Amino acid sequence: MENKNYLFTDFDKLIFGGDYNPEQWRATPEIWDEDMRLMKLAHWNEATVGVFSWAELEPQEGVYDFSVPDAIFEKAEKNGLKIILATPSGAKPRWMAEKYPEVLRVSEDRHRELYGKRHNHCFTSPVYREKIAEMNRRLAKRYSHSPALLCWHISNEVNGECHCEYCRAAFIEFLRKKYDNDIEKLNHQWWTRFWSHRYDNFEQVEPPSSKGETLVHGLTLDWRRFVTAQTMDFMNHEIAAVKTYSDKPITTNLMGFFTGIDYRELAKTVDFVSWDNYPNWELTYGDVGQASWIGMTHDCMRSLKRKNFLLMESTPSHVNWKDINKLYRPGKMRIASLQAIAHGSDSVQYFQWRKSRGSSEKMHGAVVDHYGKEDTRVFREVAELGAELEKISCVAGSEVVSKAAILYDWDTVWALQELQGMQKQHKRYGEATHLHYGAFHRRGINVDLIGRKDSYEGYDLIVAPMMYLCEESTAEKLAKYVENGGTLVATYAMAQANENDLCHLGGWPCGVLMDVFGLRAEELDTLYPEESIKINAFGAEYLAKDYCEVLKVKDAEVIATYGSDFYKDLPAATVKQYGKGKAYYIAFRDKNGEFTDKLIGDIAKELSLPTAIAGKPIPKGVTAKVRENGEEKYLFLLNFSGKEQDMELDGEYTVITTGEKINAVHLEINGGVVLKK
Repeated sequence: MENKNYLFTDFDKLIFGGDYNPEQWRATPEIWDEDMRLMKLAHWNEATVGVFSWAELEPQEGVYDFSVPDAIFEKAEKNGLKIILATPSGAKPRWMAEKYPEVLRVSEDRHRELYGKRHNHCFTSPVYREKIAEMNRRLAKRYSHSPALLCWHISNEVNGECHCEYCRAAFIEFLRKKYDNDIEKLNHQWWTRFWSHRYDNFEQVEPPSSKGETLVHGLTLDWRRFVTAQTMDFMNHEIAAVKTYSDKPITTNLMGFFTGIDYRELAKTVDFVSWDNYPNWELTYGDVGQASWIGMTHDCMRSLKRKNFLLMESTPSHVNWKDINKLYRPGKMRIASLQAIAHGSDSVQYFQWRKSRGSSEKMHGAVVDHYGKEDTRVFREVAELGAELEKISCVAGSEVVSKAAILYDWDTVWALQELQGMQKQHKRYGEATHLHYGAFHRRGINVDLIGRKDSYEGYDLIVAPMMYLCEESTAEKLAKYVENGGTLVATYAMAQANENDLCHLGGWPCGVLMDVFGLRAEELDTLYPEESIKINAFGAEYLAKDYCEVLKVKDAEVIATYGSDFYKDLPAATVKQYGKGKAYYIAFRDKNGEFTDKLIGDIAKELSLPTAIAGKPIPKGVTAKVRENGEEKYLFLLNFSGKEQDMELDGEYTVITTGEKINAVHLEINGGVVLKK
């Protein structure tokens, strides 16, 4: 294994597997042997076990039963199957909730929840922390030396918040530390003199509640940061127990752009990121936009640690929890899986291996359904993909190299959600991000989604859509980036408030950024949904929607003007040379994406950003992505367009699965190919 970028020191292949719940079949253990047979037929090389197994592992307090995982580890070792072992903290046993009600969460209305569902434990509860630490130590001690153990999966889709007195006390300590135990610093940053809401001391602070305080935005923003910090603290508590006996890598499965936790922070607790992907592929608006959006999500997950990730969950056929649960059309599961790999995943994993007989997920898609045999369409497609992944395992450990980045921050999401202004209910920060992402995606240009506080080193182009939160230090950092030769593209609502949602004085964008862009944003107009404003640029006419900012330009070059309303003929987009670099400012939201596509395309060409297929057009709806390992380039061409496509290549490539040499490609509907150069 010469490539240094493998996620595991003892595994150099693409992982193919997923969630396996053998404890559900404890009464019929013969099914376990049938599972081993079928997994071989499906070319599975991994199974994730133990995710929700606490009641099986500890049926009574202090009484442990590891007979099921013992049997599965033994079978895995005999059959060459790797195990990702999960800690069971995502769903507590009933006896614990009955004996220790403090482990149950308290909702924001201050009522303690009843036992049920999952992901409903208090992250601060000393009892819960004690119990899970003991369980994790026992699991790690028992299985850390098994040759089948690949890595650890901490909990499952960690999420949620608790408003109990334990959590309130922890929140107060969080605030004391942040504001140097000075209540007046908190009062200033939260601007509590508004409506006479100032605090006399930290003990007066309550977590946000619909029954109490929700309109002090500094409070709501710090509460969400606290929820992230407390989740991280709980994660680290679990991880420390595992590491008592095991040095295997650790991950947890995230949920894309889930807003409940700052994933950029949570990712710091794990060795690599995993995530669960369940797109709406068959929506009436088509797969083209959906493929781009999912591509952006993959890129965000990869960028959290700038490292390859695992696709921990996906479905081989359909889910059961959406309003409309469509089947994947033939071929769609394959190209959706290959898309994850194209964007930096070193795995394709499913929820679930075998359908449950009862309860809420009995109709969720699975590799093996209630019929229980291999002669089904879904099993056949899974097995065919498994065989293909074995042939393209040379891709494992190769990287997605990006020279462009988009700034995306969870606390900006939170601040815009609470902001009383613009479009009150829907600021559409994600849409603003995807608007720019699409311009890179359509050209096959690799792009990272990084945080504003991350390093900007190595990027020729950085885009900052709707970057409402921006502290002075970040403004200085962006200025230095441009001054040293970087290209920065920003939009309306840029740098209006600091990290605590306290508005900057002296004009927007804040501080040195007014010099960088050579302008001041004076007013921001919010349009009605049916409204649009004409934009004149590049000798053509475009349309704006949602937002139009009125600019006072000082020394920037105007590259677009408004074509209607009272700000007709005023600047709508600008560029300024600042030091060795350039700073672009877009004052409106592009209605159809055409202006953004043109601008980003021109900048990318000027900067010579690498494209997937140099000098060749990529048909609309075709994903073209590149991974590389320093010696070889792997090109993924995946057809989400809904029609057949033909493409020329920029030279000769080898089809990895067949060895055929080609310089052009024909793609069937839902077809795709992986090439090597």
